[in-house]
Amino acid sequence: MSDVILATEGLSLSFGALAVTQDVNYGLPKGARYALIGPNGAGKTTLINLLTGVFAPAAGRILLSGEDITKLAPHERVKRGIARTFQINTLFGQLTPLQAVTLAICERRGHGARWLASLRTHKDAVEEAYALLELLNLASSAERTTVELAYGRQRLLEIALALAMKPKVLLLDEPAAGVPVGESGELFDVISNLPGDIAILFIEHDMNLVFKFAKRITVMVSGRIIVEGSPREIAADPQVREVYLGRGHHHG
Repeated sequence: MSDVILATEGLSLSFGALAVTQDVNYGLPKGARYALIGPNGAGKTTLINLLTGVFAPAAGRILLSGEDITKLAPHERVKRGIARTFQINTLFGQLTPLQAVTLAICERRGHGARWLASLRTHKDAVEEAYALLELLNLASSAERTTVELAYGRQRLLEIALALAMKPKVLLLDEPAAGVPVGESGELFDVISNLPGDIAILFIEHDMNLVFKFAKRITVMVSGRIIVEGSPREIAADPQVREVYLGRGHHHG
């Protein structure tokens, strides 16, 4: 499959006697909108930590566009095109979204340290930042301080900051966690409408969001991938229903 942008081969990691990732072979195609689901403790976040370089695997390797990145540091992976979201309230609370995203763009261009002193000279970075905020429905909040934003807006800003890195792959670990139900749909509408060349892998507990927005779903249990398929296949899979959805639980 030449269209695979991010792949793992035999990826394994143990914490002491606990195998948290067991021989994971996974492929994320260009432009994918894929979900990773499974019960708590299945190893989903660990897999994202392996992909982004937070953890080093005990065995196996990670390929980005066919190139082995297993030993690269997290910031090197960001430069190569892997971005993930982090919770931002602590980082950028007193900045406006426009300032925060402009900072991230200047960082990507290699002049982050000088950005605040000479914001006017980075007019094109400000314009790029504003365009990203528009893409994520945040333009109306561009000049407010980040701490004032509703939680759903803060999560959108986290995605804007990740997109400022111009990623090929965007990894979202429960982007709707803590977001009121009314706002989580909007959040995922925005995510699904991101540029089509960015591959997106998201972890999400809300099955309605997963089945609505994922084109393909991977199910992890105890550090292993047990099944992958379309939403329809996953909803009908007896193994998934047993392990994950519980007997009698149905999604249309």
